[in-house]
Amino acid sequence: MWPYHPDLLATPVPRYTSFPTAAEFGPLSPDVTRDAIQRAEGDVSLYVHIPFCEKICFYCGCNTGASGRRQRLDSYLAALYREIALTASLLPRHARVRRVSFGGGSPNALDPVDFVRLMDRLTLEFALVDPVLSIELDPRSMTADWAHVIGHVGIERASLGVQTFAPHCQKAIGRVQAEDEIVRAVDWLRDAGVGSMNFDLMYGLPMQTQEDLVDSMHRTRVLGADRVALFGYAHVPHIVKRQAAIDDSQLPDAGARFAMASLGYSYFCTHGYAPVGFDHFAKPGHDPLARAALSGTLRRNFQGFTDDEAPVLIGLGASAISSFPDLLSQNEKNSGRYRMIAGEGRLPVERGIARSDNDRLRASVIEGLLCQQAAWVPPALRAEVSDRLAVFEDRGLAAMQGEHLHITPEGLPYARGIAALFDPYRQQSPRRFSSAI
Repeated sequence: MWPYHPDLLATPVPRYTSFPTAAEFGPLSPDVTRDAIQRAEGDVSLYVHIPFCEKICFYCGCNTGASGRRQRLDSYLAALYREIALTASLLPRHARVRRVSFGGGSPNALDPVDFVRLMDRLTLEFALVDPVLSIELDPRSMTADWAHVIGHVGIERASLGVQTFAPHCQKAIGRVQAEDEIVRAVDWLRDAGVGSMNFDLMYGLPMQTQEDLVDSMHRTRVLGADRVALFGYAHVPHIVKRQAAIDDSQLPDAGARFAMASLGYSYFCTHGYAPVGFDHFAKPGHDPLARAALSGTLRRNFQGFTDDEAPVLIGLGASAISSFPDLLSQNEKNSGRYRMIAGEGRLPVERGIARSDNDRLRASVIEGLLCQQAAWVPPALRAEVSDRLAVFEDRGLAAMQGEHLHITPEGLPYARGIAALFDPYRQQSPRRFSSAI
């Protein structure tokens, strides 16, 4: 369905879950983040990072490690509690925490009892009152006890790392999970009261065919996923060392990847899902993400597309990123150093970047293009990108209508490339990012 222009997809571009991107972060004093927390107003969201999994997959680029040793988990949680207490003490009383998201890694690598204690600590320190709770889960380590805990604490949204149902692809990426495990996890979560369930799927996997992808999408739909995130696998073993275990000779080429992305978009759009941006789908009229996409309130943050409109997102845990209107900051990535710094009662901030007015203007353009496929572009920016934008305009992928730039339906797979035109950091110093599709 989409026109294929390989020259426009050849250059890797950021996913733009923030602007500036994390590639532009530099050393940052914790005092800068401390000041930003103290100035927070209105609604605030929390992201809690659990950098552990029971099993490590070959493809995964997340900051995570094996959860094997109990002592390591205990010391991490102790440090996390110290960071939670310090952050809560800095947050003004009039700021309200309305959302808490748990990600990783896999939060269910923790013992269910430990998770209850973590939730209790967050509730007490931040005075949580009926927040929207979401969690990322690994179906392989789901248990009935975990499902009971999810129901007990009131988690409404869950995301399952499914990736693919094809056994040969699962084996190639080091994530073997029987369909029965996924079905059982879905049943447990529905019984626990989870009303919005997301499936993460991937295309561009080793030995994956279009038939494999269709089969995975069909099973996803039949199992009743309310949302789907369909990501292209990014093979960057020079950055993610564990990916060296994947045989790159078995990966589909760029043309095959593009065909899979197009097939995935067509499948979900014709099987009861509304497109959300360029790689998410949600059931219209039912899921908040679909409503946000249709109402024009869709946002983009470090968790991808979201209906969260809070101006402040505070990240807790190793490598977690916080977003403030004028600042992006990231915690220490190394779990050991994080435990040392946070355990001493200090903010474990390592790097970040202050956002200038110009950064914020460009961020609004990039976010508008990715979320609404349209953005107001001031004259100075239009003049800056006009020559490079013409390549997309000439092929019918984008069009200026007055002062607004629109991405056409045919231009959707090129959205990140069009957004990248407004990124001066990338123009000045190209970096290695994932494939555009």
